Amino acid sequence: MPELPEVENVVRGLREPLVGRVAGALWYDWAKTIRTPDPDSFAARIAGQTFRAVERRAKYILCRMDHDTLVVHLKMTGRLYVTDAGLAHPDDRWAHFRLGLDGGRELRFSDARKFGFVALVASLDELEVDLGPEPLEGGFTQAYMRDRLSKTGRGIKALLLDQAFVAGVGNIYADEALWRARIHPMTPANALSTAAVKRLHSAVRAALADGVEFEGASINWYRKPDGSQGEAQNHFSAYDRTGEPCPRCGAAIEKIRAAGRGTHYCPRCQRL
Repeated sequence: MPELPEVENVVRGLREPLVGRVAGALWYDWAKTIRTPDPDSFAARIAGQTFRAVERRAKYILCRMDHDTLVVHLKMTGRLYVTDAGLAHPDDRWAHFRLGLDGGRELRFSDARKFGFVALVASLDELEVDLGPEPLEGGFTQAYMRDRLSKTGRGIKALLLDQAFVAGVGNIYADEALWRARIHPMTPANALSTAAVKRLHSAVRAALADGVEFEGASINWYRKPDGSQGEAQNHFSAYDRTGEPCPRCGAAIEKIRAAGRGTHYCPRCQRL
């Protein structure tokens, strides 16, 4: 599933072709793609509204319009792109949602697995999501992290994946952050020392910032809105490197299951 760096780069790639465009006719062939309101109400409500801004919150794409926000969640296989209305696109095979735009263009949402969704809401609160602070913004402080970690014995990998703890971190960047901080993914959160919490706080921010800079990880489905790949996968230290040497100590990277997810770590640098 695309994580903060991937979604952030989708958002950046959509601003130029979307901001200032006026929404027109809606087409869909999978009603469940439209989470709320019902498709007819969605079509009537969005028509004529202008896209004013494209932003991100956690893993959600937020298209601010005149009166509403168009929310898109890519889930596992979603791709969001703008193209000419009469032009075939490589991702159209799985396109289940198309929104006409003035100037003869379309916003299309392609999703092979059909887990993603779009919603038209007055506020993200309508979707009843519980989101923690943005890790690259001021609310995600060492003090916040230290306080939250001290209150739970959950494994640290599981906690990093909890969107109510910190928004936008997923399996990839949790592994990368824990490798940077030299912390075993199964370590109980409340067992981390003050020094380890400080390392982890910096590591989470650094791993995500690098992911954004390298324009996301195109491991499976993720592509930028122009169809090109990100480069973050070429800079991983632990994730998806099972059996390869740790860049820090040379030990072979191992893979275990933590929080129900395949988890990559160095058994020498990240001891339990």
